[in-house]
Amino acid sequence: MNYTTKIIRWIFPMLAATGLSMCAEDRPSLGDDSESGTNDGDVDGDTDTDTDTDTDTDSDADSDSDSDSDSDSDGDGDDAACAVTTMPTGGQQHTGNSRSGSGNLAWEIWSNVGTGSMTTYSTPAFSASWNNSGDYLGRLGYEWGCWGCSTKPYEQYGTITAEFNENKSGTAGGYSYIGIYGWSTNPCVEWYIVDDSYNGLPFNPGSTTNMGEVDIDGGTYILYTRQTTGTGGSRCSGVSNWMQFYSIRKTVRTCGTISITKHFDAWKSKGMNLGNLLEAKILVETGGGSGTVEFPLAKVTATNP
Repeated sequence: MNYTTKIIRWIFPMLAATGLSMCAEDRPSLGDDSESGTNDGDVDGDTDTDTDTDTDTDSDADSDSDSDSDSDSDGDGDDAACAVTTMPTGGQQHTGNSRSGSGNLAWEIWSNVGTGSMTTYSTPAFSASWNNSGDYLGRLGYEWGCWGCSTKPYEQYGTITAEFNENKSGTAGGYSYIGIYGWSTNPCVEWYIVDDSYNGLPFNPGSTTNMGEVDIDGGTYILYTRQTTGTGGSRCSGVSNWMQFYSIRKTVRTCGTISITKHFDAWKSKGMNLGNLLEAKILVETGGGSGTVEFPLAKVTATNP
């Protein structure tokens, strides 16, 4: 997504309405675009148009090879997440490009065309719907980069983990991601942990460097890096060419635990070094179609948030 357009159209009004402040990392220079990818695999900030993703998420490093409906009964703690199947009642629906929330209930919705919505709750859960939105994104979790304006290396947040359970329906166009997403600054890195997709796994986002594989949470992830200019800029102020990191699971899971810090550690061991974290959120991103993803559980935790 063109970040300058995004700033003009909705971030400033949203900040004014909510009293939220922006950090230097969130103040883009002219032409900056921090949240949308393109069909060539560009997975920047809000709206990526790459290929698919997979939301498989066991928290252990066990040897179960997950499948689409994996209930993961291996005793690693994922059963608790997979047991949360009922959506909460009430909630607040959001339409249009907007963001708000605090703690691990910080949310954001964006689409470049068509219509999309997101419903959030007082508990870590959400639903996302789109209708020919072109490039649509909804996410929920921690926002450290623009609302708290205090960022630090991932190690200083302690152990970062996500628990999720999702149910998808409809279609998602030519690409889709369900998993974990975020940015870091200094260096500027846009990153994905891809665990599920409407389009199947695994996939190569394109123009990447294969950094090997790693076994995390009972599945094997392919690690990729890619240099990109996105569709106009990054979330990092003054940066127009940045790196993207990917962990793309080979098999699909729709519930469980994602050991986010283990991915960061694996990246670091491969020389894929993050800077200060701006966010860590559970994500659904699609490139068209009409569909809905419900997350009765979408909980990101950190031992030192």
